[in-house]
Amino acid sequence: MEERVEDLPDVKIYTDGACRGNPGPGGYGVILVYGEKRKELSGGFRLTTNNRMEMMAVISGLGALKRKCSVTVYSDSRLVVDSMSKGWARRWRMNGWKRNKDEPALNADLWETLLELCERHVVGFVWVAGHSGHTENERCDVISKSAAYGKNLLPDENYEDKCANTAAR
Repeated sequence: MEERVEDLPDVKIYTDGACRGNPGPGGYGVILVYGEKRKELSGGFRLTTNNRMEMMAVISGLGALKRKCSVTVYSDSRLVVDSMSKGWARRWRMNGWKRNKDEPALNADLWETLLELCERHVVGFVWVAGHSGHTENERCDVISKSAAYGKNLLPDENYEDKCANTAAR
């Protein structure tokens, strides 16, 4: 018997990413809301990009869910919202991580993880204008910037490895 969406826990995930320079040190902030429960998550990386942090925020939020949920993700990243809502990321994966015959899809490692997480849940994406007074988005902005300024930032290994390989050429 298949679960119906209305029988799944209804979770709202608010996300934002930040970068000090692009590329540069970056962070993400997440707020998960389930009924009256609220949880904040964050993380920071020593060298990354803003788009990667926007994606990491969503990955972190979805990855924190312990069972299948009906999820609405709120993000101020058009790239994330449109790529997921319009099926672009799925198409890039089907095309061997190519946007078209000549252009690779950037951040394929994170798109793959995001697609896998979305397959575990029923997920919808909603774009919110950044810096427009949206309470949760403003809070995620603060959290993500704080994470970007944190100490002992983690390596964004896939990104740093790619940078090192490009520099070696």
